[in-house]
Amino acid sequence: MVVRDTAGLVVPLGLPLLILVMNGLGSGGEEEIPGTGGRTVFDVYVLPLTLTVVVAMVGVVNLPSFLAHHRRSGVLRRLGVTPAHPVMVLVAQAVVGVIQALLGVAVAIGVAVTVFDATPPAAPLRAVALLVPVLAALYAVGTLVAAIAPTTNAAVAIGLVLFLGMGAGGGMFGPRENLPDALATVGEFLPFGASVEVLGAAWVGTPVAAGHLFALLGGTVLAGAVAARFFRWS
Repeated sequence: MVVRDTAGLVVPLGLPLLILVMNGLGSGGEEEIPGTGGRTVFDVYVLPLTLTVVVAMVGVVNLPSFLAHHRRSGVLRRLGVTPAHPVMVLVAQAVVGVIQALLGVAVAIGVAVTVFDATPPAAPLRAVALLVPVLAALYAVGTLVAAIAPTTNAAVAIGLVLFLGMGAGGGMFGPRENLPDALATVGEFLPFGASVEVLGAAWVGTPVAAGHLFALLGGTVLAGAVAARFFRWS
């Protein structure tokens, strides 16, 4: 189904690349940040932001729409009376989503390095490891959307609102410092903003702030628990 849905396949890969290219061609991205080993604004901020957009698009927008479609079309209900439990559909959809997100991450990094001469992360193993809580937190939000959305269209609408809202608070439309202090603080510790922060730390090679990591883990547990409580198979 993911392969047949052209928009669902292309947009999560195309939009982040558009953000990457626009920032790469814009001014200011080549400015080096002191104390980062010669890394630029593009390396430390734009690239982690782009990777977060990839994961958020797939997890918060695509995943709930597919799950809501399966429920609306009766697929989950019909599987409930077969040896193939509906949970297997959720697992399969999550696996496909993770593969799609990782493909998008690989494409974004490849374009950044080959076209814009981006610097790889100072702590590559840590960056890979941190993708796990990033994926978990944003996919938990997507599962929560699927749990509360009554229809496929509602799932897409709610997912987009959350994606844009968290993105705005996490710096997707401009530096978070330009926001009012209260909104900037909230945005920093929502799943999107916390993801940008932990990936940015991995790119610089500095320790990840415990608050950002706890925000991702807490978001995963909270969203996952609410989703499990309200998820309907039919």
